[in-house]
Parts: sequence; C-alpha cells; structure tokens
Amino acid sequence: MSQFWSPLVHSLTPYVPGEQPKVSNLTKLNTNENPYPPSPKVLAEINAQTGDALRLYPDPNSDILKQTVAAYYQLEQAQVFVGNGSDEVLAHAFQALLKQEKPLLFPDITYSFYPVYCGLYQMEYETIPLTDSFEIDVQDYHQNSGGIIFPNPNAPTGRLLALEAIETLLQQHPNKVVLVDEAYIDFGGDFNHQSAVTLVNQYPNLLVVQTLSKSRSLAGIRVGFALGHPDLIEALERVKDSFNSYPLDRLAIYGAKTAFEDEAYFQKTCQKIIQTREQLANTLQTLGFDIVPSAANFIFASHPDYPAEKLVQQLREQAIIVRYFNKPRIDQYLRITIGTEAENTQLCQALTNILK
Repeated sequence: MSQFWSPLVHSLTPYVPGEQPKVSNLTKLNTNENPYPPSPKVLAEINAQTGDALRLYPDPNSDILKQTVAAYYQLEQAQVFVGNGSDEVLAHAFQALLKQEKPLLFPDITYSFYPVYCGLYQMEYETIPLTDSFEIDVQDYHQNSGGIIFPNPNAPTGRLLALEAIETLLQQHPNKVVLVDEAYIDFGGDFNHQSAVTLVNQYPNLLVVQTLSKSRSLAGIRVGFALGHPDLIEALERVKDSFNSYPLDRLAIYGAKTAFEDEAYFQKTCQKIIQTREQLANTLQTLGFDIVPSAANFIFASHPDYPAEKLVQQLREQAIIVRYFNKPRIDQYLRITIGTEAENTQLCQALTNILK
C-alpha cells in the first residue's frame, strides 16, 4: 500500500532502536537502561497520582516539573523545556533551531538518530571524523555551518569532551546554536566540572539536553528536558505547541519531579554504576579487550583476536545480548551496558568461555 505514502516517507531511513526482546531470562546489556529500579519515592508518587485526576488533561506547561528542574540547576523556569523523552526534545530542537540554510555538523560516530532527524526535516548535514582515539577535536568544526550537535559523553564510544573544549567551541561559533546532548553526563563522576549546564548563563547559543531515562532509571515514563537561554526555549515551545500541547502525562510529570527531589538515591545509583563500570573494564582488559575510556553507563570494547559480530552471536547463544553496530570504523566493537554486579559477572564468565 506504499502508493499512499507521501514523497517524504519514501525517502526516510528510520532510526533502529536497540532490541527489546519479548523473551524472558535474558541478560539485557544492549540499550543502556539503568540496572537498578527507580527511587522508591518516585514509585510511591506515581502510585499516588493514579486517581480521579487521570480523567483530566495534565498541565500542558508541566510547570511544577519545570520549577523543580530550574531550581535543581540554579536556573530560571524560562530556561527549561520538557518533553516526551530527550528524543522528542532533540527532534524539536532540530526543527526549531538547527534547521538552517547551512549544513548541520556532528561527529561521524555518534547517536544515529541525528541523520534520521535530518532526513525527516530535510536538512543538510556534514559529519566530522572523530580522531583515531574516538575523540572530538573542536578545531575540526571550523567550516561554515548552520549549527553543531554532539553527545557528551559521546555515544556509542563513551568518551567525554572536557568542559573547556566545549567553551572554546561556543566562543568560536557565537552566531550558531551548539547543542550538547548529555544523556550520559551523570555517569562521569564529577558533574560540576563536566556538564555544560554550568555554561548556560554565559552563552546564549548553548542548548543542553538531558534525560531521566538513564541515570534516574525512568526510561519507561519518557521524560527529557532542555536547558538554555529563554529565546532558545521559546523556539522549542513554539514547535511543541504546534505539534502536541500535552507531551507529558500526569504520572510522568510527578514521577520526574520526585526523581529530582531524591538526590541521595540518585547519587547512590550513579556511584554504583561508575564503580561497577571500572570493575568491568578492568576484567575485560584482563581478557584481552581494548577498552575506550568511558564516562557513560556502558563500555565500548573490541578484541584484537576475535570478530565482534561473532562475539555478539555467541553471547546471544548464552542468553546475553549486547549492542553491535555494523558500521565503518566501529564494526569490531561491542557496546556493553553496565549491568548489576551479577550480570557483569555472568557476562565476563561467558566471554571467558568463548575466548577459550
């Protein structure tokens, strides 16, 4: 029935998300979900909101959540935008801010939704190669462009770009939007010296996007947000209100609000993942893997003597799934989500058996 499709739909190459298996008893280390449950306070608040009020529309502006996020990051409410997961926030940013006459720039190895958005919104783009060690070199972004976007830490590599380098990029390109996609920033270990949020009040061309899916264990309720100058936020609001006035439901608004209020649980979970990430990296190195330094909740690893695609298949035979990207430069790497200690041990034992 594709004869009914619009010309645009025929031209799209959709994003392919990580597999969400329908079978049980799998050790799932492929989509960077948090291995630990949400805060008990969050679950209690979501449960408390499942009453008569669900017959009413939620607050279209999500004011109570915006106020909480603004206070958390020491910003004004007018500097906060919220949406149905960071993917929706990014999509609005592409349409509202990054769609310009000149091409958008992003790394050649990065979040694979970026070229998909460019196809959807019919935008030109150019990819900038990472260095041989998979790092972003901001000096490579000097060419004429309409905007710049990159994840930090980058995905799927996990490498972190220093805050000083981001500030240099902002200073070099004062007349274009620089969007820093910080889905994994909370796993770096030192938020105050890594997140570009600390630069928002200094640079009106900076937009920072984050999510509650990873570090706050809330991938299932879909909440993302952007922080930036009020003029950037207004552009996002104009697109949102031309698309869907109610992107966040009541349970998401109050669950997300409570997640920001339970700082102790958040810090405890992040530190646990950082600790187990380093333990897993050390173990994989003893098995002969080359590990890219990671500031995220995953590890990017390759083995010099064993094809990555074959490793993925053999791990699957042992009910363990990891992410594999059959793409240039990274087709010998596995992206492994940090699981619980028990899951990491199971993975390492399986790899030990395979490599033997």
